[in-house]
Amino acid sequence: MKNGTFNTLAKKASFAAGTPWVFFGALMIVVVWAVSGPVFGFNDTWQLVINTGTTIVTFLMVFLIQHTQNADAAAVQIKLDELIRVIKSADNVLLDLENMDQDELEIIRRKYEKLAADAASVKRKRASDDQEEKDGGAR
Repeated sequence: MKNGTFNTLAKKASFAAGTPWVFFGALMIVVVWAVSGPVFGFNDTWQLVINTGTTIVTFLMVFLIQHTQNADAAAVQIKLDELIRVIKSADNVLLDLENMDQDELEIIRRKYEKLAADAASVKRKRASDDQEEKDGGAR
């Protein structure tokens, strides 16, 4: 099967699996199975039917969902890379984050934590100055 065909099939199957109709259909299968329990005397074969069916569906869905998540993650990454690329003041080192090791990522994370802390400090200072101005103007 060509990759394009699999991609199309995986996306359609993933989309369909998330619809209320498919959920309702699966629920009805479980209800029919449960109601048929007394007819089959709740025997081992009756239990094996639901166990085998759910195992097969789960096994196949894992691969379909993983494929669509991989495609979505790649698309988001490309979009983010493009945004970083076109912003003149952006740090182009960020374009390659997914290929860095943990130590390199930790250094960059600390840099951005410091930037966030500095921004929060400036925000608190402004709020304090604004409050003092209001208090001073009210007197």
